Amino acid sequence: MYANPNSIINPSLWPNGPAPGCFFNFPGTSVTSTSSKSGIITRTQSPVTTGTSILGLVFDGGVMLAGDMLGSYGSMAKFRSIERIIKVNNSTVLGATGDIADFQHLKAIIEQKVIDEDCADDGFTLKPKALHTWLTRVLYNRRSKFDPLWNTFLVAGIEDGEPYLGCVDKIGTAFSDSKIATGYGAHIALPLMREGLEKKPQMTKEEARALLINCLRVLFYRDCRALNKHQIATITKEGVTIENNIELDTNWEVANFVIGYE
Repeated sequence: MYANPNSIINPSLWPNGPAPGCFFNFPGTSVTSTSSKSGIITRTQSPVTTGTSILGLVFDGGVMLAGDMLGSYGSMAKFRSIERIIKVNNSTVLGATGDIADFQHLKAIIEQKVIDEDCADDGFTLKPKALHTWLTRVLYNRRSKFDPLWNTFLVAGIEDGEPYLGCVDKIGTAFSDSKIATGYGAHIALPLMREGLEKKPQMTKEEARALLINCLRVLFYRDCRALNKHQIATITKEGVTIENNIELDTNWEVANFVIGYE
């Protein structure tokens, strides 16, 4: 607002100066342009298209990641072939829960990092611990700018002959463990994984796969953002194998006993 001629401030001393209680407008601006072009920065308040749980489990000689392939548009099961588990290189796999767009953004950056290392041809490749650390720094940096990437990542791989499984969330909180579940799986699947490891601490690949499949089946029953179409990634010293479009056997006979919701 420009100066009021009736103001106690002499307009001749400060041309276009503000009246008491008002703001000064710089030349060439207006009240309308100030409100719309004042450098206001918008942030993502909530993800739009999202993916649910990713499960990670270390077994004797390797590590597995598992998750479904649904991209939920709000509550709509819209995108049914989203690959949320990707191969980074021959020793590292990445899985993502949360905003699909933010995941695709980081996926493109990681793929370029791998290309740059291949071009350098210096004998070094991106290892799982290095990727986990890099993601921690990136996510914490974005969180510190109040513009987080709305994801939780699992990094799995083989480093120095040993399996590695790490997790980092959207605010940069990072840890590693022998069993990790993100999303709704942290409440439903993780207790099942813990129970399985208590009974058999050193699982074979087949036992680990059977346990993860059982967890995926329970999540499909319980999680309304889950889909019966899954990926399972296996990382061993021999390399990386990712199976896509896995459908599990399910049993809905119990639905006949659910009454009162007709």
